[in-house]
Amino acid sequence: MKLRAIPRWFNRRFGYARLICLVLLIGFAAARVWDPAPVEELRVRTFDTFQLIEPRVKTIRPVTIVDIDEKSLADPRLGQWPWPRTKIADIVSHLTRLGAVVIGFDVIFSEPDRLNPDIAADNFRNLDEATREKLKALPSNDQIFADAIRQSRVVLGEFGGPNVHALDKNLPLTGLAMLGDEPQPFMLQFPGLLRNVEVLEQAAAGRGLFTIKPERDGIVRRVPMIMMAQGVTMPSLSFEMLRVASGSSTILIKADQAGIQYIAVKSIRIPTDANGQLWVHYARADPSIYVSAIDVLDNRVPQDRIAGKLVLIGTSSIGLNDTKTTPVSPAMPGVEIHAQMLESALTGAVVQQPNYGLAVEFFAALVLGLLVIAFAPNFGPITLVAVGAVFASALAGTAWFFYTQHKLLVDFTYPLMSTTAIYLTLIFASFVREQAQRRQIRSAFGQYISPALVEQLAQSPEKLVLGGEEREMTIMFSDVRGFTSISESYKNDPQGLTSLMNRFLTPLTNAILERKGTIDKYMGDAIMAFWNAPLDDKQHEINACEAAIDMLERIDELNAIREQEAKDAGNAYIPLNVGVGLNTGVCVVGNMGSDVRFDYSVLGDSVNLASRLEGQSKEYGFPIIVGSKTAMAVKDKFAILELDFIMVKGKKEPEVIYAIAGREDVAQSGRFQRLRNLTIEMLACYRRRDWEGALAAIERGRKSDDGQALSLLYNLYEARIRSYIETPPPDDWNGAFALLTK
Repeated sequence: MKLRAIPRWFNRRFGYARLICLVLLIGFAAARVWDPAPVEELRVRTFDTFQLIEPRVKTIRPVTIVDIDEKSLADPRLGQWPWPRTKIADIVSHLTRLGAVVIGFDVIFSEPDRLNPDIAADNFRNLDEATREKLKALPSNDQIFADAIRQSRVVLGEFGGPNVHALDKNLPLTGLAMLGDEPQPFMLQFPGLLRNVEVLEQAAAGRGLFTIKPERDGIVRRVPMIMMAQGVTMPSLSFEMLRVASGSSTILIKADQAGIQYIAVKSIRIPTDANGQLWVHYARADPSIYVSAIDVLDNRVPQDRIAGKLVLIGTSSIGLNDTKTTPVSPAMPGVEIHAQMLESALTGAVVQQPNYGLAVEFFAALVLGLLVIAFAPNFGPITLVAVGAVFASALAGTAWFFYTQHKLLVDFTYPLMSTTAIYLTLIFASFVREQAQRRQIRSAFGQYISPALVEQLAQSPEKLVLGGEEREMTIMFSDVRGFTSISESYKNDPQGLTSLMNRFLTPLTNAILERKGTIDKYMGDAIMAFWNAPLDDKQHEINACEAAIDMLERIDELNAIREQEAKDAGNAYIPLNVGVGLNTGVCVVGNMGSDVRFDYSVLGDSVNLASRLEGQSKEYGFPIIVGSKTAMAVKDKFAILELDFIMVKGKKEPEVIYAIAGREDVAQSGRFQRLRNLTIEMLACYRRRDWEGALAAIERGRKSDDGQALSLLYNLYEARIRSYIETPPPDDWNGAFALLTK
């Protein structure tokens, strides 16, 4: 069956990008249910940050740690670990006498004490038989330790690990009571269970696993409170201590189809995750809860440090390798983690992920995702960033509120990640669409208008409409002098003429574009260009004049090459000479034409004057003639020479025109300054009808102009003056000369 394409009405209204985002939203929901490692890692790292910013504050200290520390290990009476069980029995007896409520061991005694008298009797050499039998008759260290345990309330630690051991089914286990579904399928499973020697197990008031299972990144965030080890359901060491302290004989476990909800003993109920793990609500490391084992043995510990407290016996020694990484500490002794769990349970400062947390995450992701899909394409980037920041702050703030006020861990990273992915997808789709539109514009207009204009149109397609704007611009017209004669020499070689046009139009065009100009059009051998549109150019007058001089220099280079080529080929050489007119003024620039076809061009009176000035370059003998506004803007950068005060045909107002004779180096030369002063003197005499004075200035100028740069200008004024001598101008003459041709 052939699938139908997505209807156009759907694409116009919703767009393929939005459809992809809807699929993406569903995909993220599936990923949250699956909960792969990266998703979980981001979530738990966020919870780490919460605890690091605001850890649990201790209000009471119900737990004391008897530390098998470096100080104790260094004492010769104890020495290296493991210590004789008699010494540990003494510690238990001292703690019981000081009023410890429950004593828990974060160590395991899985083998008989190697210093038991019967073992020593078999290992000592040179003993007489009577002494050997006497030693064997003494009670074992394990029995002495068991007797001390029996006189107190002691919880022994056991270890769930990978190795399977032979289990004595007669050893006591903690009683369990279950509500709801069977909890065992949800519990963490350990293949092996390592227990203490039988005499100790029988004497203890309780038994619990001290196994702490770090997460994938090595950080301890959750500790199992109830677990399966080698087929046996076992409580944790800390929770078993709570059971013994409460006097309860059983542990209550509540589970449903989603997993374990909580475990409880009497009035103490601890919420867990589905696998029976407690999110440890950490406080910062607290050295004040530690006492040294050797100080307990020597009766140097104040009674208030032990009386009425739960006592853990464990180690902070680096050599015994029981340090863990937690969200609040890079190296915390494992025994302190158990202490933190006890403190949290006894003070009610327990954090948990609520059962409805996942539903909240799904709802937030769905609502935010749909809002982004619906409205994001209609907003600008600044608005989107601002709205996105508000939503992200709201999500983070909500999660922070639940953590600080209700001790609930609600994940905001999933809805934020889902919404961000949808937002980035929409941005990428918009980028792809805009790039395709820009490629289309570049392809359509790249051969007809300047690269700068093409790029601006590509960045702002809305400019491709009829209409224009007023702005001050500098306009250029350039034309090749005597091109008719040149073209006649190619009448039998039209291809040669085409090649010649390309040879001189290319460098002239490059000179304009390199100086930020825009080519308006080519008119045979003529070029029209302008500056300060479509891109702003604060130095448009200077750039236009620089381009005009560059054009003359490049024509000179081309002429030198052509002259050599003509000489080598034995052909006649006709040089190319260019005339340029520049004028600055307010123009209308924009897309001019019809609804079907239009060009980016410029209109205005200033454009017409620039065209007239180009035509006058051959009359005044200067290749670059500029209007007064252009000249005044560049007078400090170029050699400016005033030429005339003219009345252009079709205009009512006269215009002072100038020649550009070169750049600043020419302007600073003594020769140019002498000629300019003589020209100023000549024009002053001319305009006040001092014909003799004007002619005298012309004569002095001719003598100073050894290069005859001003010969055409002097000839023009001499002929005009002699005509005025014969036929004086009218009384209201202001010095302006009316041009008879356009």
